[in-house]
Amino acid sequence: MELDEMKSLWSDMSQQLEAQKVLTDKMIVQMTQQRYTSKLQAISIPEIIGAVICFATVFFIASNFSKLDTWYLQLSGGLTALACLILPILSLRSLQQLRSIQISKATYKEAIVSYLKSKHRFMKLQRITYYLSFFLILVILPVMGKLLSGVDIITEDKDWIWIAPAAIPLFYFFAKWVYKKYQSTTTAAEDILRSLEEE
Repeated sequence: MELDEMKSLWSDMSQQLEAQKVLTDKMIVQMTQQRYTSKLQAISIPEIIGAVICFATVFFIASNFSKLDTWYLQLSGGLTALACLILPILSLRSLQQLRSIQISKATYKEAIVSYLKSKHRFMKLQRITYYLSFFLILVILPVMGKLLSGVDIITEDKDWIWIAPAAIPLFYFFAKWVYKKYQSTTTAAEDILRSLEEE
């Protein structure tokens, strides 16, 4: 009888320990998901602010397009509006793919593979945006010169020749700093996911 009681007690304890382990594992996954999502906030907030600025720029150009009275200003305005519309949408969509990874609904390996694919796409898009931005500086200057001051800086104001070369190095250092921040944030988010393997 004592042996049966011992077996029963052992079985109960084993079930309780198993239930506690499942609960602990669940809590670890939930905490990891929270840390992961929180880490990506460091990218989400500036991306959303940047998208709002880009969409406001598109609206501003579209509502004042008639003031762009030469073919090159219209072309520059069109290219600027197109870039300011497409790039933020692609970037936010790519970021959403990173944020939508649900650790609890996948195995560790699936989560990492999904994350690495999304990270690769996001960082590749950031590199493309980085290089396109140099071109965007050149096309946006004449447009904003015309819309904000009514001056065609290409034909009427030769100072713009100095503005673009001055703006490019400033932008270069800023964009490089942002890219490094994004890279370190995505790497930190990856480390959070990889910490599950050690649990």
